[in-house]
Amino acid sequence: VQLQASGGGLVQPGNSLRLSCAASGFTFSNYAVGWFRQAPGKEREGVACISSSDGSTYYDGSVKGRFTISRDNAANTVYLQMNSLKPGDTAVYYCAASLSGGSSEYAYDYWGQGTQVTVSS
Repeated sequence: VQLQASGGGLVQPGNSLRLSCAASGFTFSNYAVGWFRQAPGKEREGVACISSSDGSTYYDGSVKGRFTISRDNAANTVYLQMNSLKPGDTAVYYCAASLSGGSSEYAYDYWGQGTQVTVSS
């Protein structure tokens, strides 16, 4: 089982990034996928998640309207489009997979290694 997060980098405030999470080793389409982030000195927090069944989505209030989560089951990949980035979005971003889904990290069974996003001028 593997989740590979990629697409992070250094961007200026107001710019965009798209993160990808490529999955292998399990039946991806059966799993909800979430994105979480952890900033230095802070606890990990849920950012967005997408269900396995009907593609319904959830966003944390801090990113709603700026971030969009989507999935391509044929490619075993989930994306996080991040627009209008702010310095407060700086963190390591992790993707994770869960049979049950939701915003709690404790519901997630498989985790990727994380990708660094830095928003700074």
